[in-house]
Amino acid sequence: MKVVITGGTGFIGRMLARRLVARGELTAPSGNLETIDEIVLFDAVAPAHSIDGLDDRVRIVTGDIADCDLVRSLIDRDDVSVFHLASVVSGGGERDFDLALKVNLTGALNVFGACRARSGRPRVVFASSLAVFGGAAMPRVVGDTTKQTPQTTYGATKAIGELLINDYTRKGFFDGRAARLPTIIIRPGRPNLAASSFASGVFREPLAGRTCLLPVSLSTRMPVLGYRTAVEGFIALHEADGAALGDDRAVNFPSLSVTVEEMIAALRRVAGNRPLGDITPAPDPAIEAIVATWPVETEWTRAAALGLPVDADVDGIVRAYIEDFVDEQD
Repeated sequence: MKVVITGGTGFIGRMLARRLVARGELTAPSGNLETIDEIVLFDAVAPAHSIDGLDDRVRIVTGDIADCDLVRSLIDRDDVSVFHLASVVSGGGERDFDLALKVNLTGALNVFGACRARSGRPRVVFASSLAVFGGAAMPRVVGDTTKQTPQTTYGATKAIGELLINDYTRKGFFDGRAARLPTIIIRPGRPNLAASSFASGVFREPLAGRTCLLPVSLSTRMPVLGYRTAVEGFIALHEADGAALGDDRAVNFPSLSVTVEEMIAALRRVAGNRPLGDITPAPDPAIEAIVATWPVETEWTRAAALGLPVDADVDGIVRAYIEDFVDEQD
């Protein structure tokens, strides 16, 4: 079978591709486990360096997700699964409304349309976000069925994507699932335009011996998810029995609700014996305004029932990052 990962050269896309190469099989539209013989990583730009941990089953394609013909040329087999991760992120969407609509809405429609055109019912896993929640009436703890009142363009496009996943599945066009993600930590490399980028930077920069400029207060609380657990969660959601999802295909992924101060404490517990860069307050009203619209805690009963993996604590996420991206470079 074939797997297409949009946003495939991004951090989670690369990690997912490595895991699928190692795993070697997924449940195909036939309903049976089938060997993965082709993986396409589709993205707007090529990676700056070769991606470790892949093999000759994997190829990278660059292009515009708003190009319908190109997307259809990639989703060209009936025995296909798609992980749709490509997106303009929160801060980027606030800066460029039209680009967010082009990538997040037109792109999603192109992916969903290409899957609809295949015979059978391909499984489609859509990366959504807790940014679908918001508004003055948002409760402190959001669950799978909490009303969605997104306060960013990014969150609005994700909410629309979830509705489309439900409707395309209801129509029998494909077997869709939406992964409603908290902030994923710890991302290596350079900061991105996501308003949540600081949640990785508060670990990554000090571990690299650099100063982290913290745009929010130490008391800022947010749900987070380790990147290893996120990747395993994507696969677990793909493999879940569609009947268990019912007519609501979106699932809050498990998360840990922590403050920035608690993140820093975890860093110091795990890596206090290492030379660490400073963490310096640098309030950014634009970032603070976006973060203030997010939920601070989630309920994820459905994810637990489906057997999605859970992080034990932030310390374990820090240890994994050091193992994968810090000690590996030493």
